[in-house]
Amino acid sequence: MPQTKHTLPDVQLLTAGQLPRLTARPLDAHKGQFGHVLLIGGDLGFAGAALLAAQSALRSGAGLVSLATRSEHVAAAAARVPEVMTLGTHSANQLMGLMARATVVVAGPGLGQGAWGRSLLSAAASAPLPQVWDADALNLLARDGLGLPANSVITPHPGEAARLLGISSAQVQGDRPAAARALSRQYAAVVVLKGAGSLIASPDGRLARCDAGHPAMAAAGLGDVLAGLLGALLAQGMPAFEAACLAVWLHASAGEQQGKMGRGLAASDLIPAIRQLLEEQSPCLS
Repeated sequence: MPQTKHTLPDVQLLTAGQLPRLTARPLDAHKGQFGHVLLIGGDLGFAGAALLAAQSALRSGAGLVSLATRSEHVAAAAARVPEVMTLGTHSANQLMGLMARATVVVAGPGLGQGAWGRSLLSAAASAPLPQVWDADALNLLARDGLGLPANSVITPHPGEAARLLGISSAQVQGDRPAAARALSRQYAAVVVLKGAGSLIASPDGRLARCDAGHPAMAAAGLGDVLAGLLGALLAQGMPAFEAACLAVWLHASAGEQQGKMGRGLAASDLIPAIRQLLEEQSPCLS
């Protein structure tokens, strides 16, 4: 179904000159000042999603990144992203110690909807930390009625948004601003409604739209990169709505930049482009 573009006067269009910025870092900066992102995901067969999110968080400036995943994926994570602290996690009890040291949780990339993922997500839901819920975390939220922690960001695509609202995808796409705002009210969270013209809605009524992007971004794994990026910006102290606006613009603009080369865009292609764009928007040194 064709998407309807709404040009409402109260929708802020995200442009390069009007984006939230991270503050510059002092010369004596250390990793403890820029947050600790804990990623929860990567059930059997889905290690790649969790690793993409972890790599994205790392390259987007988080001071520390940990990954709670299946034990079978620890060796692959150590080889792919040795800077990430990876723990093979069998139960919610093991997760508690990791959450005690984290400042932000990103849950969902490759999480699955089985008993393992449900157990870990239930534990995360009880943690008083800013959180980003994506992918199967949203499917479990819609299915199991978990309580979403305060100061959370959810990142549904239209199908996930439809399940969360109990309506059809066609209804979501027919009025995307209304759907984004309804989700934000219902879950008291900042909402990133993904798709062409991604929308960011806040429970206080703010709504922003990003028109950047490229059709080559219709590929697997890009949502995992966005989730990791969002977690890193939250870890560095940005409020949820501002972090979501900046993350969506960086992600879409990196995809637009890389998409000029045509089909075959891989999600990991966006990560170095995001890092470059972030430095242009928020230089590390003043």
